[in-house]
Amino acid sequence: MRKPDRGTLMAALGGLAAVVVALGVVFPGSVAGELLGIASRPIMAEIALRLAVPITLAALGGIFAEKSGVINIGLEGLLIISSFTAVLVAWALGGTTSAALWTGFAGGVLASVLLAGLFAVVCIKYEADQIIAGLAVWLVALGLAPFASSVVFGGKNTTSINRFSEWTVPVLHDAFVNSGVGILSYVGHVLLRANPIVYLMFGAVAVSWYVLNHTAFGRWVEASGENPNALDTAGVNVHRVRYVSVLVSGLLSGMGGAALSVGHVGSFVGNGTTMIDGKGFIAIATYLFGNYNPLGTFGAAMLFSGLESLQIGIQQFTPYEVPSQLIQVIPYVTVVVVLVLVGRTRIPEAAGEYYESGDDR
Repeated sequence: MRKPDRGTLMAALGGLAAVVVALGVVFPGSVAGELLGIASRPIMAEIALRLAVPITLAALGGIFAEKSGVINIGLEGLLIISSFTAVLVAWALGGTTSAALWTGFAGGVLASVLLAGLFAVVCIKYEADQIIAGLAVWLVALGLAPFASSVVFGGKNTTSINRFSEWTVPVLHDAFVNSGVGILSYVGHVLLRANPIVYLMFGAVAVSWYVLNHTAFGRWVEASGENPNALDTAGVNVHRVRYVSVLVSGLLSGMGGAALSVGHVGSFVGNGTTMIDGKGFIAIATYLFGNYNPLGTFGAAMLFSGLESLQIGIQQFTPYEVPSQLIQVIPYVTVVVVLVLVGRTRIPEAAGEYYESGDDR
């Protein structure tokens, strides 16, 4: 049986959402009405945007790497190492001032870029299997970050530090919130006063889309993953393009991990699968569902984070006796269902394959 394409699936999801909204409006006292009431709260959208940040940024990094021909499934590890390093550096500088937090953020990004650089050398220069190398990145970070936290802080969870303060768009925020118009007030609450990591995510999505679709480097990245021999023949060094692309994946993933720890949580939690808790692997699912398009990837990340935000709202704002474990699994089940329904995404032709550049022969 032929599986529906993304457009059909999104139309179906949109239709289902419209039905739920209609039922909620007509029957405000029903379950649909309560769900609509929860979902329409500005705080739910704010939570969803913050939850989408690490997933979106890591996914954007994965797009650059994989489109260039390097499959980086170590995104989870990059998120872990950057989130821990950001807290460590910020804490070392006092952990209270804006300068300390932003310096910690930069430190987390640097740690991720260095680990991504090591991954790139192993895969591109020494021809290691990219899947195994990516798993190694994840496992190294999964063990190293909690161990380092135990050495420095005496436990797998670090000391709490301050978080980024929200930014307010001058004039517009007050004008929108006090306008008396529902949609304008909603926009004012959600988008015109937000954590800076949300604005960082919006900027990264826009820049990534522009670079990949409207610059020479974006064309090189695509050619490196689809037909590296043609790119080499045109005089562009394939290895350099792949190195830069993997480093970009480290940069963006580092921003995501650091944003989560110093921007949203204010600490690093190293218990179990750490505070990252599979977000790097969800990021891979989102860019596959988004078909390597930054805008589609952002939409997929918002689908996941929106459901996660909704499950938080269900637990906090409804009287239903539903096991929390059952509610918490909703976003993950949705991602699996979406991927199964959409089917297999065509990955770049040369993804995962070593290429011997003409300059190295």
